[in-house]
Amino acid sequence: MSDSVPAEQTLCPIARCTELAGDRWTILILRELFAGCTRFDDIQAQTGATAQMMAGRLRRMEGDGLITRRVYEKRPLRHEYLLTDKGRDYYPVILALRSFGERWCKRADEPKAIRLFHNDCGGEVGLDGVCIGCRNAVNLSDATAHPTPEYTDERRKRMRAFKARNK
Repeated sequence: MSDSVPAEQTLCPIARCTELAGDRWTILILRELFAGCTRFDDIQAQTGATAQMMAGRLRRMEGDGLITRRVYEKRPLRHEYLLTDKGRDYYPVILALRSFGERWCKRADEPKAIRLFHNDCGGEVGLDGVCIGCRNAVNLSDATAHPTPEYTDERRKRMRAFKARNK
């Protein structure tokens, strides 16, 4: 028997937040949506989730108000997935995971995956979310992400492997 308290029965915001996006697949889907991937196959290719896992997570995320789906093709019926205001407010959490991962989960000789640049001054945004150039905190709407060449290559390889498996 579990001693854990259901998230809706606690005032703890961390427990409630992890109920929404506390698993690997949801966080990776959010990462892809923040990176601009909006289509099922593209998200699936980059996360490595099965189609069943993706469909279930996307339904749950839509029900939780993190994303909305929009038809982009009627025959066959296809949807794209977009962040809602609630979903976009998850951005600082993604930045925190990125920062922790860059600092503690990679070797020192590995390049960054993504470099963020402040739209106002062009300075690079540090792992703390502060622009190195002007020292201002930078919001999602005020930054542009640039994947490094190494990360771009990694993503291309993942997409090619996904397409080869799904021919």
